[in-house]
Amino acid sequence: MEVFEKSQTVDPEVRAYVYSLVNAVGGQSTLDDRYSIGDDALAVLNDLLRWLRLYDDKTNRYDVKRCLAEANLVKGDLLEILALWPEEAQDNRWKSKLALACLQIMVTLTWPMDVAEEKTTMNHVRHMPYLRLAQVGYKRGILHYEDAKILRTAVRIGLPSMAEARRERSRRDEGIIKLMLYFFRNLAMITQPQELPSQGDENEISRSATIEAFHEQDVFNLLLTVGSGANDELQEHDVIVLETLFHLLKGVDAKKLFMEKEQVANEEINELQSLMQKEKAMLNSYNKHAPTRHNRFGTMLWVKRDDERLSTVTGQNSITNASTTLMQMDATKKYNKPKYRGKLSTEFNETSDFGMRTDLTESARKHLRAFIEDFLDSSFNPLFASLRKAIERETDRIVPSNHKQFWFLISWFLTAEAARRDQKRAKSAGYADRPSQVNPEDNTFAYIAAVLDQETFVLLNRHMQRAFDDKSWQDLQANLLCFTQILLTVQSMAESADEEDLEIAENIQNRIFYEESTHDRIVAICRAYTHQGFAYLDAVTDCVHVFVRMLERYSKQNADLQIRSKRRARKKQKSKRQSQPSDHIQQDITAADDPEDAAEDEREAHLTASERKFDFARFSAKFLSQNCVNTFISLVHFYADLTPAQLKRCHRFFYRLAFKHELVVMLFRVDILMLFQRIIKGPNGLDTSVEGFNEWEMLVQQVFRRCIKWIERQGRQEGEGWKEAAVVEMLFSKIPNTLFYLQNGFERVVGKRAPRPPAELEIRAGVMEEGKRVGVAVSVMLELGKVEGLEWVKKQLRTAVDERQSWEDGSAARTATDGSAEEATTIAAPTIFITPENDERKSQLFKDKHLRLLLITLGLQRLGTPEDTEASWIVPSELSAQQLKDTLEQIQKAEFEPPTFDDGKNAQDLVRNKSAGATRRGATTFSNSESSSAGSGDEDEAAFPPNPREKHTADPAQKKKKRLTRRNRTELTEEQVKDRADERRKREKERISKVKSQLYITASDDESDEERDAEFFRREEETRNKMSGIIRNQLRKEAADGASGGGGRKRKAGKGEDGGAKKMKKATKLFNDDEEESAQASDRGRPPISFRTEMGMDVDSDQDSSADSTTADNEQSPPAPDEEETPSTSPTVLDQDLPLAEVAANTVNAWKSSPAVEALPIEDEDEDDAPVRKPAAAQRRNVRAGFIIDDDSDEE
Repeated sequence: MEVFEKSQTVDPEVRAYVYSLVNAVGGQSTLDDRYSIGDDALAVLNDLLRWLRLYDDKTNRYDVKRCLAEANLVKGDLLEILALWPEEAQDNRWKSKLALACLQIMVTLTWPMDVAEEKTTMNHVRHMPYLRLAQVGYKRGILHYEDAKILRTAVRIGLPSMAEARRERSRRDEGIIKLMLYFFRNLAMITQPQELPSQGDENEISRSATIEAFHEQDVFNLLLTVGSGANDELQEHDVIVLETLFHLLKGVDAKKLFMEKEQVANEEINELQSLMQKEKAMLNSYNKHAPTRHNRFGTMLWVKRDDERLSTVTGQNSITNASTTLMQMDATKKYNKPKYRGKLSTEFNETSDFGMRTDLTESARKHLRAFIEDFLDSSFNPLFASLRKAIERETDRIVPSNHKQFWFLISWFLTAEAARRDQKRAKSAGYADRPSQVNPEDNTFAYIAAVLDQETFVLLNRHMQRAFDDKSWQDLQANLLCFTQILLTVQSMAESADEEDLEIAENIQNRIFYEESTHDRIVAICRAYTHQGFAYLDAVTDCVHVFVRMLERYSKQNADLQIRSKRRARKKQKSKRQSQPSDHIQQDITAADDPEDAAEDEREAHLTASERKFDFARFSAKFLSQNCVNTFISLVHFYADLTPAQLKRCHRFFYRLAFKHELVVMLFRVDILMLFQRIIKGPNGLDTSVEGFNEWEMLVQQVFRRCIKWIERQGRQEGEGWKEAAVVEMLFSKIPNTLFYLQNGFERVVGKRAPRPPAELEIRAGVMEEGKRVGVAVSVMLELGKVEGLEWVKKQLRTAVDERQSWEDGSAARTATDGSAEEATTIAAPTIFITPENDERKSQLFKDKHLRLLLITLGLQRLGTPEDTEASWIVPSELSAQQLKDTLEQIQKAEFEPPTFDDGKNAQDLVRNKSAGATRRGATTFSNSESSSAGSGDEDEAAFPPNPREKHTADPAQKKKKRLTRRNRTELTEEQVKDRADERRKREKERISKVKSQLYITASDDESDEERDAEFFRREEETRNKMSGIIRNQLRKEAADGASGGGGRKRKAGKGEDGGAKKMKKATKLFNDDEEESAQASDRGRPPISFRTEMGMDVDSDQDSSADSTTADNEQSPPAPDEEETPSTSPTVLDQDLPLAEVAANTVNAWKSSPAVEALPIEDEDEDDAPVRKPAAAQRRNVRAGFIIDDDSDEE
């Protein structure tokens, strides 16, 4: 059946009813050629609408629509009725109702017919081609109706409802507005089906004709009004405006839209020249072997191949050289490649595909440009903010196809805004001498601020991940286009001269690049390309190129860039217990095996986030996989149709892969090398005049050069057969396991980390009996189902018992034979090594902490460090055969008669980590001291911090006894522990309140210990008495030696007489001060302090003033000739001005041990009662508390 043939499948009764209703609507008048409306036209139109809803929609058939299309209802009746309602008759209610009824029917007839493949019936297949062509006729008639402006009339239908406030609007008003907008949406969607014949000029329904009709009949102004009020008054109609804009703008080049007429002409001329150059290059490549009139004769060749088989090649172009012959053979081969049987072939259609290019006329481009400028200035932010909120809330008016339209339009408008900004910048640069020009940087990014916020980025990432997971490639393509354009907009913002724009761009880049999940998503999308089409491939590669380039630049500008990394962490599954020694263990196993609990554990999988420093090299290495290479190779296969920007994008990727990351070996594949060779050398290669050809030629040259070196590499590491292996590897893709070897010629050496030893366990202190401790360790092994390990331990103990018993019997026999009992007792038993039978047992001895606890409890020892996996377990010499037997019996008893514990505890409750126990003990001590210090907040608490306690070295025997006592004590209850802690804190508080810190000691604190002070002064007195005799005898000896001297010494004495008198005055003053201190000490009950000069003069603090005066007079008078004291002319050893020095005890002992001092007689203390006079010439020194005091301040 032909397309335009009348359908024979419609029910005749339905056709009759519909035709009768169409005739009753109206028709041409017999009086004049004007259209006459029927008397019941309004009721008839409502009946037709009911037929459409109740028959076609309910039964899922197109019979009524087919009848209405055959009856020419739209062109013959509905458009005529709308033309009879002029603008001056706007208040005519009857005609307005007729116009609304006509609009309802036209919206139903022009509604897009998209039926899912699984829901398509035979009725749909029969009627859909005819109805689609009928819709094209509807659109042609509506746009080019001569007597009236139909679109303007539709606008007039909805204006009264739009004029009402949102709160005062009824549901009927909202329905009228939606009906009007859906009518414009349907007209924008209708296009000429490519698979169906055309009934007229396609330019009458083209995109340009639609744009011009929308501009002339004020539809664009209506869309601007609805878009600007989408965030407030017209919020429910934003989705319809979105769909209308999508079908108006898809395929339109936004950059060319904002070009001037001359620029568009030049762009088209350049495009034409490029196409002509490609055609010329193709013809030149063909003309090299094109037939001429001299070689039209047939030619046939037999080609002998390596396997002695013959192949036939025809054509004279195959006789030029061997390569041409082989190429001709390949050209004649036929390969029936299996087609991809996925859903990709049916996913793309004319109504949804936005990768197709659409050209506009000059007038349509001018009108659309004006509309886009007004829309960006007034309606973009409100409309897309409202749409974003609706998509986030998943409102009922949002359908899945709106997501793709939303992201595509964001990308398109961002591109348009960038083109307008560049055009204004170029225009202002051309008229820079005019002062009236407006700065193009003013408010350039404020028009698109609604799609550059954090909410939009979060929604974009969520939809991108969902589309990738669902393999919805067209939605993902729209997301990638939007994401790429956002990155380019942010990059342009970062290059702005406005500081506010720079700050916003920095913030946006930080938010985009902060999430590592965004980085991983881009990498995964690049790897996942298979057969999604050229438009999707172009979007993927463009997004990867822009993202990597911007991220590299931003990471260089921010050296401390931090990203949030998320890793999946799951809770450890509960180990299944094989044995059930008790009821509560059985309950635990039942709970663990419950499917609901298992599902709950599975749902508890979560993501742990952590920040780390960003490493661009680590990120870029993620693109170094064979799948990413295949993605860009798929784009290079279209090299003849690629633009210079697309060729540059591929070149940058291969250059980064081969030379920056040194992974050129991934390009050493036969098909890749043949593609590179064909691009540069042909046939049908890239034109040499194309931009970027030189870069590609250099890249291909370097790749082939390195490939040859790689194949011919013959080194010691590669060994023989490297060339053959390399040629074989060129047939396949490179996998990560062999990539390092193919690149370097040797396997990667990976350092294996030493295994970590398990936590060391211990049995709690409450279990002190040896047998009970063994029972706890054995019970733990049984509860955990480690019966095999327990049997192995018993087997090893039996072997050890036999060996130890044999050695003891032999030792006893040797003792009985030799009779050397003492020697036998000194010889220790040999150590018995525990040898694991396999590697699994060896690993268990290292990793199983419960098995190690059992061995340690049994008295076995482990040799080596905790990290040593090869360490051996031994039975020490101290364990006798009887002790080993007892241990084995304890294990068997605990195995067949498991011990019971108080309070319903099991064996695992009595085991803890050693580190945890030590930490708990330290924390308890700290908390007790902290609580005691924090609780004492009264006014009468200690005024000073407590002194650090002195460390006393205790007796080892006492220390050992104390430790044993502490281990043997019984376990205390919680009440006893609490009472002891309270008592300890009370004693500590009383002790601290009595302590005076050493930091605040005063002079009055000396009276605290009188016996200690008396002992101290007694020792000081003995030291001074001994030193006085030594010094006096030494001075006498020196005086006797100096008596034989001449008068020179007398002259010195005469010169120093005045100085001696001054020194005497100084000493007298000093002694008076000391008397006052001695009196104060006597008042405190302390013995008087005697000060002795270096010359042997003893001045007591309890002497009266007369004695002091007498001493002073005697010091001033010359000595008697019969006195054996040191004369005034004799110099002394200590007669020097020295600083403050301490007289150490070892100095005194050394002096006493010298031969000169030992020879001197030591006099009694009674001889010191009489004061010793010192000559005036000698300088006096004072000694106080063991220090020599010199002061020259009194000397003149």
